[in-house]
Amino acid sequence: MKHLTEYRDLEATQKVIAQIGKTATRTWKIMEICGGQTHSLVRNGILQLLPETIQMIHGPGCPVCVTPADLIDQAVALMEKGVILCSFGDMIRVPGNRMSLLEAKANGGDLRVLYSPLEAVRIARENPGREVVFFAVGFETTAPANALSVLQASKEGLQNYSILVSHVLVPPAMEGILDDPFCQIDAFLGAGHVCAIMGYREYHPIAARFKIPIVVTGFEPLDLVQGIYHAVRQLEAGEYRVENQYTRAVTEEGNTAAQQVIQQVFRVSDRKWRGIGTIPNSGYAMRPEFAAFDAEQKLDLQQPSESRENPCMAGAILKGQKKPRECPYFGKECTPRSPMGAPMVSSEGACAAYYHFAHQ
Repeated sequence: MKHLTEYRDLEATQKVIAQIGKTATRTWKIMEICGGQTHSLVRNGILQLLPETIQMIHGPGCPVCVTPADLIDQAVALMEKGVILCSFGDMIRVPGNRMSLLEAKANGGDLRVLYSPLEAVRIARENPGREVVFFAVGFETTAPANALSVLQASKEGLQNYSILVSHVLVPPAMEGILDDPFCQIDAFLGAGHVCAIMGYREYHPIAARFKIPIVVTGFEPLDLVQGIYHAVRQLEAGEYRVENQYTRAVTEEGNTAAQQVIQQVFRVSDRKWRGIGTIPNSGYAMRPEFAAFDAEQKLDLQQPSESRENPCMAGAILKGQKKPRECPYFGKECTPRSPMGAPMVSSEGACAAYYHFAHQ
């Protein structure tokens, strides 16, 4: 196949789904890691087309959804101190303990919504008398661009630029899920965009240790059903290895140039995941030599103590223990216009996917 439209072909997708139905002799629970995969499954009606033997479990694959409320509180505190806060648009409505970034902007804070962290470097260059902070949220996918912004600011000698780091890593999250005694997942669909950067070498030990198939997929309907088919074939044969369905974009070694940029600026550290808790070695932190560009160190941010009660069951959603419709607030008190939690407000959140594409 050479063209993207071929991966959206209904007839080809239905043929693979039929093969899945013929192959699966028992119920298998498969978790897709990425929120983009979740949205494609829901938006394209694949969940309804799959045989009853296949149960898709939605994982914590949305970095916006797992950004801790405390970190959003820190970003709000920066705005209240007069800092120019720069962020991607998907973060601005996510609720913190006190308020969202958008609410802080309504209260007079200076929030700039950008498409690239390099735009934040430009803003710092144009505003030498003010501190400029970029809210660096994402999986490994966005880490190279955020690291490059630090390298560019360092090259230009900009002393008023820093980033608030909230990068999370996929393999440790997978291990954390599998270590849970209540985990019932039989296979994983790996996130293609993450593997395009990092490759999939890190997944081999996970597949071997937990005896679980991992299939890296793209995001189109045919990508996903092919990935499910590969996983089911392994499960039925009693095999567990890493397969790469997304060969048009992913190699085993990944993008080594991007990895070098990440390693130059960031180090692996423990990271708190919203609704899940702290997972060891599951995120990035700034290397000591770039401490001058680490907003948390440079601006002496304190952990906010104030919190507000929120009955949102985001944690159970992100762990794949519950589906959005099982939440009593889904589609009622909690909607994209008035979200109670990040899975509803994020463009890749499972709750938002169900609300927009499968809400009745």
